[in-house]
Amino acid sequence: DLYRKVFVFRKDPSDAFVVLQAQLEQPLRNFTVCLRSYTDLSRPHSLFSYATKAQDNEILLFKPKPEEYRFYVGGKFVTFRVPEGRRDWEHVCASWESSTGIAEFWLNGKPWPRKGLQKGYTVGATAAILLGQEQDSFGGGFDLYNSFSGELTDVYLWDAGLSPEKMRAAFLSLRLPPALLAWNSLSYEVKGDVVVKPRLRE
Repeated sequence: DLYRKVFVFRKDPSDAFVVLQAQLEQPLRNFTVCLRSYTDLSRPHSLFSYATKAQDNEILLFKPKPEEYRFYVGGKFVTFRVPEGRRDWEHVCASWESSTGIAEFWLNGKPWPRKGLQKGYTVGATAAILLGQEQDSFGGGFDLYNSFSGELTDVYLWDAGLSPEKMRAAFLSLRLPPALLAWNSLSYEVKGDVVVKPRLRE
């Protein structure tokens, strides 16, 4: 149980990553991914990478620079411009709905204007899900200068779009619906220099 704990990616740049195991019964037509990160990186870095054999950027949360997030579905992306962080924890949630192609992005409990992305697409179920690296092939193909360095916590993946109330609940660490990946019952494997530590502060 990773309650009140974090993954610390100690090195910069780093070849380390964390593999997450999720049981997906079928391909995803809707999903929400949430996580909390703390870093002083100004170079590009990957937060959450979900690759299939057919598509390395099936789902990707990527931060090319401090004032921008990119959200990929099926190899295409939309960009969300954000205020440059105050060197504090940033909580992000991104959700996507196939039927409308609507992509939602929430930062620290607040929604950004919605954008259109991959209407009618289906996300494959057989996936390699990694924290800390961006996959250029299934489970590998890393560029060290896209690696994450810093702290990650509160990682979740749901096979549904969360309501605004639940998005805010995720930010506030309140009770959440059952998830494919849930921080408090995460099945994971550390590869390389990543340390599990208690949170320094709430």
